[in-house]
Amino acid sequence: MKPAHSPLIIALALAILPATPSEAKQSEKSFKPENGSQGYRYLLHLPKGSEKKGTKEKWPLLVFLHGRGERGNNLRLVKKHGPSKLAEVREMKFIVVSPQCPITDLWWKPKIVAGLVDSVVKKYSVDKDRVYLTGLSQGGFGTWATAAEYPKKFAAVAPICGGGKVSWAHNYGKLPIWNFHGTRDKVVPVALSHKMVKAVQEAGGDVTFTEYPEKGHDCWTVTYDNPKLYEWFLSYTRKP
Repeated sequence: MKPAHSPLIIALALAILPATPSEAKQSEKSFKPENGSQGYRYLLHLPKGSEKKGTKEKWPLLVFLHGRGERGNNLRLVKKHGPSKLAEVREMKFIVVSPQCPITDLWWKPKIVAGLVDSVVKKYSVDKDRVYLTGLSQGGFGTWATAAEYPKKFAAVAPICGGGKVSWAHNYGKLPIWNFHGTRDKVVPVALSHKMVKAVQEAGGDVTFTEYPEKGHDCWTVTYDNPKLYEWFLSYTRKP
C-alpha cells in the first residue's frame, strides 16, 4: 500500500461534518451472493454529489461490519454503533456500506463481504484503490478474517476488539492495519489482539496497535468518533 498524503485527502478526512437528516440519510439495499446463498441487506450512505448520474468523480468506500448483537433482519440495529451511526447525523465523505449479518450466521463470511464490495464498486462511483474495511467485536473478527483472505482488495483495515488466527499473519503482506482494543474487555480478551499484533509484526507486516487502558469492550465509540481514524484510512491507497 502507498500513502497518499495530499491536502485534498486530509481535507476529506476532516470533513465529517454535522449534516441535516436529509443529507445524512442512509438507504436500505439488498445483496444476493452469486452462489445463490442467503441474501444480505445493508445500509448505504452516499456522500453529497456521488449519486449524480454521469459523475466522473470517484469516492472512497468504507465497509463497516457490526457486532454480534446487531445480527438479524432489522437494519435499524446496524445504526447503533460505528460509521453507520455517524452517517445518520453527519455528512461523511465516504460511501459507507454497512451490511447486516443474518441471525443464523455466527460469524462474518469473508467471501460474502468481498462479494458485496465487488457489487458496490460496480454500482456506484467508487475509487477501487481506496476501499477500507473496519468492524467491531464480531465485526473485528470479520475484519481480520476478510483481510486475511482478500488482502489485495483493501487499501487499509481497522479491526476493533476482535481477534483472529496467528497463522493468517503472513497473508496480510504490507496491508496497513490499525488495531484497537480495551485493556478491560471482558467479552473479547485483549490478549487476542496482542497475539495478532505480535504475529503480524513478526511476519514483517504493517500493523499499529492502540490499547485503551481504561476501556472495556466498548472501545469502538471513542475510536469511531476520532477524525484521526478517517485521516489514517485516506492516507493510504491500494497498490495495484
